[in-house]
Amino acid sequence: MAEQVKVKIEGRSAIVSFDTGGRANALSQRLVRELTAAAMRFHDAPEISTVILTGRTDVFTMGADLKDPERQDPAEIPLSQRRIMQRAGPRLCEAWEKIDALTICAIEGWCIGGGMALMASLDLRVASEAARFYVPEVERGMNMSWGSIPRFVALVGPARTKRLAALCEKVDARTAEAWGLVDYVAPPEGALKRAKALAADAGRLPPTALKMVKQDVNVAAYALTRATGHRDLESFLLMQESDDFREGVASFLEGRVPRFTGD
Repeated sequence: MAEQVKVKIEGRSAIVSFDTGGRANALSQRLVRELTAAAMRFHDAPEISTVILTGRTDVFTMGADLKDPERQDPAEIPLSQRRIMQRAGPRLCEAWEKIDALTICAIEGWCIGGGMALMASLDLRVASEAARFYVPEVERGMNMSWGSIPRFVALVGPARTKRLAALCEKVDARTAEAWGLVDYVAPPEGALKRAKALAADAGRLPPTALKMVKQDVNVAAYALTRATGHRDLESFLLMQESDDFREGVASFLEGRVPRFTGD
């Protein structure tokens, strides 16, 4: 089975790209494991100054794969096992956040759900003008998890986080830039090129000093992240027990309008 994640080293920069071959480039359990392993490769890599993460030129990712063959009905899995399974997403984001080098996310097309959580765990974000951002979890009868809410708040503030994650507003690249959700906007299919230019600039700087400043900023920005984000996994497990969760997933898979009751 071909690997879905590829790593390329160019000087002091590493480029991690992922492609499932499917239209949605969805975050299956397998892809989450491969992306986590790729990130951990650079936790202790003094020769690397920057790590770029990118999807395909038509789509970054449309989020978690609800049709994943590894996905099981929550009703058939004991709570003790579900708690362990649900740690994969937070572990992925933590792995990328803990990379020593400066990390840059290059985004083309849609970035949805888990893709939003993943991009928020990197240091900088470059989006093409064709990029679009969307957090549909509430519309699926679930809460946004993977430790993403504190990271969103750090990037765009509380009100805009509510617009993204509670009201499920879709945001284009220019709006995302104005909000601070992304840092640079590039021409269509130009996100990776712009990310490489940033990596080249970073590669000319003293690498240890660069990494020290990055870590100082992250400690200041995310000091309360674990305190404010720890319960989202337990909340997700609770939502799995609800009728609205089952209706949200079923309506999505069946391509119909959901009928939520609050139960």
